[in-house]
Amino acid sequence: MFEPRVALASLSGEADASWARAVESHVGCAFLGGIALDGRTREAARAMADRDRSEFLPADPVAFVDAQLGALADAPLRPAFNVRSATLDPVEQAAVVCQRHGAIIEINAHCRQDEMCAAGAGESLLREPDRLAEFVAAAAATGATVSVKGRAELADVSLPDVARTIEAAGGDGFHVDAMDSESVVADVADATDLFVVANNGVRGAETAREYLSYGADAVSVGRASDKPEILEEIRATTADWFAEEVSP
Repeated sequence: MFEPRVALASLSGEADASWARAVESHVGCAFLGGIALDGRTREAARAMADRDRSEFLPADPVAFVDAQLGALADAPLRPAFNVRSATLDPVEQAAVVCQRHGAIIEINAHCRQDEMCAAGAGESLLREPDRLAEFVAAAAATGATVSVKGRAELADVSLPDVARTIEAAGGDGFHVDAMDSESVVADVADATDLFVVANNGVRGAETAREYLSYGADAVSVGRASDKPEILEEIRATTADWFAEEVSP
């Protein structure tokens, strides 16, 4: 899905093209966003912004996706965009844009903010596999590469089952926020042939190796995404790991 096997994880209201370009030589992928696409999620995002959360709220969110991906056209990484929606049409529109730019579209089944979950997006999709499958299938039908981001530690959700849902619907990847349950990455990796990106607490070689040992295909970095020295350490770690895997 991308090389080197280290990504920048989306940071709501902060992860834009300029953020990615600042460290573009150290990573293989940058997940921009998240961006609220439809009326319900935009209303939720405005409410979240009113209580001092950072949110992207452009007048035309799909045009924003297009412009941001265009700004990375010559960047030495694969761009991706994390999207939040309660309805299918805007996801399809954003997926068409991502496909045109050779970018990954990432369905956000991760946001746990009350407003976003009440709107029918974010984490709520993990508890509604049929709806999640509809979003993945609609995005995949455009020819775009499709990932889903979700989180661990929901007592009523099996992430391996979610992975199987994503794969059956035509998805390509699962971006797993392991929370404090790092070994769940192994359960997900064993469940399907999806490209698994492990997230949460990746701060250097040790944490990267732990996730890779559980079967992750790549790791992503969130809060340390603006620290080139950390990204370079993780990049070197992933390169060494996969070089050892293919060596005779």
